[in-house]
Amino acid sequence: MKYLYTILALALITSCDAPMQDNGEPEGSHTSTEWQIWAYSTAAPDYIANEATIVDANMNILREGSNGWTCLPANPRGMSDSENGWKNPHEAMPACVDGQSMLWMQGYMSGTKPGEKMTTDGFAWMLHGDMGEDNSTPMIFNEEDSKPGHWIESGPHLMRMPKDPSSLDGITSDFNSGAPYVMFAGTPYVHLMIPLEGYYEHQPDSGPK
Repeated sequence: MKYLYTILALALITSCDAPMQDNGEPEGSHTSTEWQIWAYSTAAPDYIANEATIVDANMNILREGSNGWTCLPANPRGMSDSENGWKNPHEAMPACVDGQSMLWMQGYMSGTKPGEKMTTDGFAWMLHGDMGEDNSTPMIFNEEDSKPGHWIESGPHLMRMPKDPSSLDGITSDFNSGAPYVMFAGTPYVHLMIPLEGYYEHQPDSGPK
């Protein structure tokens, strides 16, 4: 099966009525509905985000959507400052996922095999990147706990979550090449990471040399 990917520029969503900064970010508290909708929806290109459902960390619906995609904060560590909200979208680790990737995420967080409930591959956008994980071992969220040389704090990327993990057999797990690579190889949670422009901005010592 062939997958063609078009790398698109990040378009910031400006659909709310709150005052905006130059980059489209609403001013004021990061716990506001307006800020959360902006932060989570900008994890995907606007042609997806504009019609996506937006939910908060407790799965409360902040905005109903109509296209089957859901944007939500995906940082399992929780907020560093619960009173004031996420410091920025990168800390929130927002993901915009289709229905199949939502099943994958639920399986990952519950420790079950996601492919058993999926009917097709899923896709997920994370244009704000993530706060870092061990590329080889699931559920390692602190760099000091990761294997040497396996920690990657990602910038913008697209992910393919496979129904059949074996469909990714033979793809490199080397995240320094700049090419698509697999995370969690050899586990039920293996998935394809597709780096986009700026992928290494948070870990500049990585990437093609």
